[in-house]
Amino acid sequence: MIRVLVAVDHPIVRGGIVGLLGAADDIEVVGEAADGAAAVRLAEQLRPDLVLMDLRMPHLDGAAATAQILAENPATRVLILTTYESDDQILGAIAAGASGYLLKAAPQAEIIEGVRSVAGGQTVLAPVIAARLVQRVRTDALPAPRLSARELEVLRLVAAGESNPQIARSLFIGEATVNMLHVFEKLGVSDRTRAVTLAMELRLL
Repeated sequence: MIRVLVAVDHPIVRGGIVGLLGAADDIEVVGEAADGAAAVRLAEQLRPDLVLMDLRMPHLDGAAATAQILAENPATRVLILTTYESDDQILGAIAAGASGYLLKAAPQAEIIEGVRSVAGGQTVLAPVIAARLVQRVRTDALPAPRLSARELEVLRLVAAGESNPQIARSLFIGEATVNMLHVFEKLGVSDRTRAVTLAMELRLL
């Protein structure tokens, strides 16, 4: 029997998850927590096999709660189940020691199988999350292109929403000098928006 602690702040969502897991023959919900601090406290008291953890909760977020739970009892497994999927949240939860990351919109069967797999020692990632992590790793592994100080200034103003004429006035240069083609070529992109987002991903801005 897999003993599970469910840590989700929204009572209706939490109730639905508890009901879903409780219907499985091999899963027992041993506790419920409405915030991260309660999750840490109950995990210490109940010593569940697995904590099904939301990310955004009062008092203590899911990543911080995960870190504290695993510091106290490394044998406990944590499966993140949330609607939030920004890169920083994904990486933060995994860095804290979570063994899986599923979205609440996942099919019920996928959530139950995720609990079983993580409790059995496997790592489970929703396909969209796995794709995001692969892209993040690839981006981090790329050498940052060398942009000149002027090109970086132009990119910062593009990020601020300024047009080419406005950038020319801000930098006291001719509009023809505000040429993004070299920047596009260096970054391997074809438009202003992707140039800015990639520069942010590469931490150039």
